[in-house]
Amino acid sequence: MAQATGPLVHRSTDRGIAILTLDSPRNRNALSARLRTELAEGLAAAAADGDVRAVLLTGTGPAFCAGADLAEVAAERAGQAPDPDAPDLPELFSAIMEAPKPVIAKVNGPARAGGIGLIAAADIAIAAEGTTFAFTEVRIGVVPAVISVPVAARMHARALSRYFLTGETFDGAAAADAGLLTSAVPADQVDAATEAVLDGLRAAAPRALATTKEVVTSAGSVPAGDRTAALGRMGELSREFFAGDDAAEGRAAFFEKRPPRWVL
Repeated sequence: MAQATGPLVHRSTDRGIAILTLDSPRNRNALSARLRTELAEGLAAAAADGDVRAVLLTGTGPAFCAGADLAEVAAERAGQAPDPDAPDLPELFSAIMEAPKPVIAKVNGPARAGGIGLIAAADIAIAAEGTTFAFTEVRIGVVPAVISVPVAARMHARALSRYFLTGETFDGAAAADAGLLTSAVPADQVDAATEAVLDGLRAAAPRALATTKEVVTSAGSVPAGDRTAALGRMGELSREFFAGDDAAEGRAAFFEKRPPRWVL
């Protein structure tokens, strides 16, 4: 099969939202070395852009992401190594989870294996109720090892065990019940549900938004013995922001019944 010559990840910006669109429909947006490289570059560019408030990750074609590019894996096993400088999956998932701006996954179609890792790594994920998901690793003789890190942080333990161990297919409604998705909505409401989330992010103060992502990301990893110290650190952070210029602007906007200056 001939290699696509155009970009595999398209970039655009809409009112402070960087949109990264996976566009490799020939292999269902599989995570090839080239696609991983372009996606990582898009994330880095969005993180460095002061006008970007958040990142929207979506796809074209019949699927959101099929996971690993099995043809590339086979070629690598045969001695034809892909780009050695391409980020691996741990680096890609870390780039999403540790991005200084929220990442929202608008799941345009089925996701499998590593593709679900992208969804779990995102801060917010929305899909149609009928969208299908499956951790197919065990059915092809491998282990969902790397993706277990972001996925286990989202899915409830019982659902995680079931779907990891059986490899069975489940739909968007089940994915939302399991914690993988933020919400599953009727197919004709996915765009509206996503825009509602994006508008909420556009209304947030950029520095407060970025810091809140850090707080949310780290909150679940505080050991029981460190909670007192963590509360102390959060108290300091709260005082810092309440004394800042953005808080003053937010209070003034509230009392003057107008939008704060940062609303896009």
